[in-house]
Amino acid sequence: MGETIPVIEGVLHITNVSNSGGAFSILKGQTVLLTVIPAILIIALSVYIHMNRKRGGATVLLGLSLICSGGLGNLIDRVRYSSVTDFIDFRVFPVFNIADICVCCGCGLIILYMMLEKRREKAKTGEQSDG
Repeated sequence: MGETIPVIEGVLHITNVSNSGGAFSILKGQTVLLTVIPAILIIALSVYIHMNRKRGGATVLLGLSLICSGGLGNLIDRVRYSSVTDFIDFRVFPVFNIADICVCCGCGLIILYMMLEKRREKAKTGEQSDG
Protein backbone atom coordinates (compact mmCIF):
# COMPACT_ATOMS: atom_id res chain seq x y z
CA MET A 1 0.00 0.00 0.00
CA GLY A 2 1.34 3.42 -0.92
CA GLU A 3 3.99 1.92 -3.20
CA THR A 4 4.50 3.99 -6.36
CA ILE A 5 5.98 3.06 -9.73
CA PRO A 6 6.84 5.92 -12.08
CA VAL A 7 5.56 5.50 -15.64
CA ILE A 8 6.62 9.03 -16.63
CA GLU A 9 8.71 10.37 -13.76
CA GLY A 10 6.98 13.25 -11.98
CA VAL A 11 3.97 13.11 -14.31
CA LEU A 12 2.28 9.70 -14.21
CA HIS A 13 2.82 7.09 -11.53
CA ILE A 14 1.04 3.89 -10.61
CA THR A 15 0.40 4.28 -6.90
CA ASN A 16 -1.47 1.73 -4.79
CA VAL A 17 -3.92 3.62 -2.56
CA SER A 18 -6.88 2.30 -0.57
CA ASN A 19 -9.80 4.73 -0.26
CA SER A 20 -12.45 3.89 2.34
CA GLY A 21 -14.37 7.07 1.50
CA GLY A 22 -16.18 8.41 -1.52
CA ALA A 23 -14.71 10.83 -4.07
CA PHE A 24 -11.76 12.70 -2.56
CA SER A 25 -12.16 10.50 0.57
CA ILE A 26 -15.47 12.18 1.53
CA LEU A 27 -17.40 10.13 4.13
CA LYS A 28 -14.30 8.12 4.98
CA GLY A 29 -15.17 4.91 6.82
CA GLN A 30 -18.91 5.07 5.98
CA THR A 31 -18.79 1.71 4.19
CA VAL A 32 -22.47 0.81 4.66
CA LEU A 33 -23.67 4.17 3.35
CA LEU A 34 -21.19 4.09 0.47
CA THR A 35 -22.34 0.58 -0.42
CA VAL A 36 -26.13 0.78 -0.06
CA ILE A 37 -26.77 4.10 -1.84
CA PRO A 38 -24.65 3.29 -4.93
CA ALA A 39 -26.21 -0.20 -5.12
CA ILE A 40 -29.73 1.32 -5.16
CA LEU A 41 -28.70 3.92 -7.75
CA ILE A 42 -27.02 1.32 -9.98
CA ILE A 43 -30.15 -0.85 -9.91
CA ALA A 44 -32.41 2.15 -10.65
CA LEU A 45 -30.20 3.37 -13.50
CA SER A 46 -29.93 -0.14 -14.94
CA VAL A 47 -33.73 -0.47 -14.98
CA TYR A 48 -34.03 2.97 -16.61
CA ILE A 49 -31.43 2.07 -19.27
CA HIS A 50 -33.17 -1.23 -19.99
CA MET A 51 -36.62 0.36 -20.26
CA ASN A 52 -35.37 3.17 -22.54
CA ARG A 53 -32.83 1.27 -24.62
CA LYS A 54 -34.86 1.55 -27.84
CA ARG A 55 -36.28 5.05 -27.51
CA GLY A 56 -33.69 6.86 -25.41
CA GLY A 57 -30.93 9.00 -26.86
CA ALA A 58 -27.73 7.05 -27.44
CA THR A 59 -25.61 9.73 -25.77
CA VAL A 60 -27.64 9.70 -22.56
CA LEU A 61 -27.81 5.91 -22.45
CA LEU A 62 -24.06 5.64 -23.03
CA GLY A 63 -23.44 8.21 -20.29
CA LEU A 64 -25.70 6.36 -17.85
CA SER A 65 -24.07 3.05 -18.80
CA LEU A 66 -20.62 4.47 -18.06
CA ILE A 67 -21.84 5.80 -14.70
CA CYS A 68 -23.34 2.39 -13.85
CA SER A 69 -20.28 0.45 -14.91
CA GLY A 70 -17.91 2.71 -12.99
CA GLY A 71 -20.17 2.65 -9.96
CA LEU A 72 -20.38 -1.13 -10.15
CA GLY A 73 -16.60 -1.45 -10.37
CA ASN A 74 -16.12 0.66 -7.27
CA LEU A 75 -19.00 -1.12 -5.52
CA ILE A 76 -17.38 -4.52 -6.12
CA ASP A 77 -14.15 -3.23 -4.55
CA ARG A 78 -16.04 -1.76 -1.61
CA VAL A 79 -17.96 -5.01 -0.94
CA ARG A 80 -14.84 -7.19 -1.27
CA TYR A 81 -12.32 -5.01 0.52
CA SER A 82 -14.36 -2.33 2.41
CA SER A 83 -12.51 0.24 0.32
CA VAL A 84 -11.79 1.16 -3.29
CA THR A 85 -8.35 0.61 -4.79
CA ASP A 86 -7.07 3.69 -6.62
CA PHE A 87 -3.87 3.61 -8.64
CA ILE A 88 -3.67 6.28 -11.38
CA ASP A 89 -1.54 9.09 -10.00
CA PHE A 90 -0.86 12.27 -11.99
CA ARG A 91 0.82 13.88 -8.98
CA VAL A 92 -1.30 17.06 -9.23
CA PHE A 93 -4.66 15.40 -8.62
CA PRO A 94 -5.92 12.81 -6.13
CA VAL A 95 -5.18 9.19 -7.09
CA PHE A 96 -8.09 7.57 -8.95
CA ASN A 97 -9.02 4.43 -10.90
CA ILE A 98 -10.64 3.41 -14.19
CA ALA A 99 -14.09 3.18 -12.59
CA ASP A 100 -13.75 6.85 -11.61
CA ILE A 101 -12.89 7.70 -15.22
CA CYS A 102 -16.06 5.91 -16.38
CA VAL A 103 -18.24 7.82 -13.93
CA CYS A 104 -16.69 11.18 -14.90
CA CYS A 105 -16.93 10.50 -18.64
CA GLY A 106 -20.54 9.38 -18.25
CA CYS A 107 -21.41 12.57 -16.37
CA GLY A 108 -19.56 14.58 -19.00
CA LEU A 109 -21.55 12.97 -21.82
CA ILE A 110 -24.84 13.71 -20.08
CA ILE A 111 -23.84 17.33 -19.40
CA LEU A 112 -22.75 17.72 -23.05
CA TYR A 113 -26.04 16.24 -24.22
CA MET A 114 -28.02 18.61 -21.99
CA MET A 115 -26.07 21.64 -23.24
CA LEU A 116 -26.55 20.66 -26.89
CA GLU A 117 -30.22 19.89 -26.31
CA LYS A 118 -30.74 23.30 -24.73
CA ARG A 119 -29.02 24.92 -27.71
CA ARG A 120 -31.25 22.95 -30.11
CA GLU A 121 -34.36 24.02 -28.20
CA LYS A 122 -33.30 27.68 -28.35
CA ALA A 123 -32.62 27.38 -32.08
CA LYS A 124 -35.98 25.67 -32.63
CA THR A 125 -37.82 28.36 -30.68
CA GLY A 126 -35.95 31.06 -32.61
CA GLU A 127 -36.87 29.48 -35.95
CA GLN A 128 -40.54 29.34 -35.04
CA SER A 129 -40.74 32.97 -33.91
CA ASP A 130 -38.92 34.22 -37.06
CA GLY A 131 -41.13 32.24 -39.48
